This record gives sequence, structure tokens and C-alpha cells, in this order.
Amino acid sequence: MNDEELIFLAASLALDAGAAILEVRRRGFDVERKQDRSPVTEADHAAEAVIVTGLRAAVPDVPVIAEEEVAAGHVTQPTATYWLVDPLDGTREFAAGNDEFAVNIGLVRDGRPVLGVVGIPASRELFGGIVGRGAWKRIGSHQTPVSARLPPEEGLTVLASRYHGSSARLDEFLRDKRVARLINFGSSVKFCRLAEGIADLYPRFGRTMEWDTCAPQAVLEAAGGTVRTFEGEELRYGKPGWENPHFVCTGRLPPAH
Repeated sequence: MNDEELIFLAASLALDAGAAILEVRRRGFDVERKQDRSPVTEADHAAEAVIVTGLRAAVPDVPVIAEEEVAAGHVTQPTATYWLVDPLDGTREFAAGNDEFAVNIGLVRDGRPVLGVVGIPASRELFGGIVGRGAWKRIGSHQTPVSARLPPEEGLTVLASRYHGSSARLDEFLRDKRVARLINFGSSVKFCRLAEGIADLYPRFGRTMEWDTCAPQAVLEAAGGTVRTFEGEELRYGKPGWENPHFVCTGRLPPAH
């Protein structure tokens, strides 16, 4: 499959997974705790089953690394190209009755995210992007290109995690920046708001895993934004334990003078 076919596949599976999540929400569910004390629900498992089954059937030669399989001790060994799947990013939001949860399906090649889709089931939004070729947003059958914006004159719209990270550290990071507004958000939806040009900055200090960031990073970079470590390096993939360092997402950066 070429990249257009792969992103079409990922988009279709994200929509199916989103429908499975909404069905679980409609009928009610229990919240359990994994070994790391993070929450998990029937919706996480149902969505992951839809995605990994679909990916492995369509592209059996590309490994799939999926959050709940890893949590259960089933770790597929990656090759140079592999999928990273978070079937329900923002389980805490979902369990709280909040709409800020997402489905993340991203593809890594040689340590870099190259394409991804982020579904936001509650709002029926689907974002996708192929790095170097552009990003889009789809609602129903209506699809439009999206692009990260340059910082506006009035100041930055900053997105921050609702539950993770230190407010003191965030205040210190923003101290020398012109900030117009600060909004708390959950899940990978934050990357998408930067990708569509309605926010400018998202610094992340809390713990994240590679399946949390691969798909939304691909969308944001395809839209012209950036995802970097605080040392200014690209956020790369295939790290020990699948754990990310702290990072910062930006919209389109102004040209250097």
C-alpha cells in the first residue's frame, strides 16, 4: 500500500473505533485500573480490537504496537516501519463524561512519524496528515485542508494538559512569552487544535508514551507545526519502554531574522 491508501485505511478504522467507543458510552461502563494505576474501560479494549484486527488483516507485514496489548504484556517487536495505536487517548476524560478523548493511529518509519489520523468521536471530527504532503479535517463527508498558523499579534493561545504537569513549571515556561489566553484540554485533541490554526503552543511536562503522540504529531507536522523536545530536538520513536521526554508543540514558526 502507498501512503494515501494507508491513511485511508487508518481513517476508516479510526471511525469504526470511534463508533465502538460511543456505543460503550451510550450503554454505560465500569472503570478499571491498570498496573500503572491509569484508568481503562471496555471502550479502550473494544476500540483497540477494531483497529489492530483491521491493520493486521490489511497490512500483515507491518507490526502494530498498541497500548492495551503492551499493558497486558504482549509487545510486538517493531521493524523499521510500524504502527502505533492508542485506541482511546484521554480515558480519564471519557470516564468523567468529558468529550475530549480521541483515537490515535500513527505510522512510524525510521524513527519518525510519517502519517497519522486522530479521530474525535464525540464531535465527529477526524484529522489526518501525511508529513510533507499536508493535513486535513473531516466532519462527515466534508473534508477541508488545515494549516497551523503563525502566532497572532495579540499573543499566543496556549493549550495545557487538564491533569498532567506542573502549573509552576508552565508559568515559568510562559514567563517571557506574550500569552493571550490559556486553555486546559485533554488528550491529543490539543495537537489538532494547533494543526487547524486555532491555537499556537502546547508545552507538555507530564509523562506520555509514543502511542499518545505519534498520530497527532504526524497531523501537526503535516499542517506545518512542530513537535520538539525542550532541547530543540525532533521527537523521535522507538525509545526504550516507548516513553517520551517532555516536549513542546508549536504552530507555524515565524521566519528567523
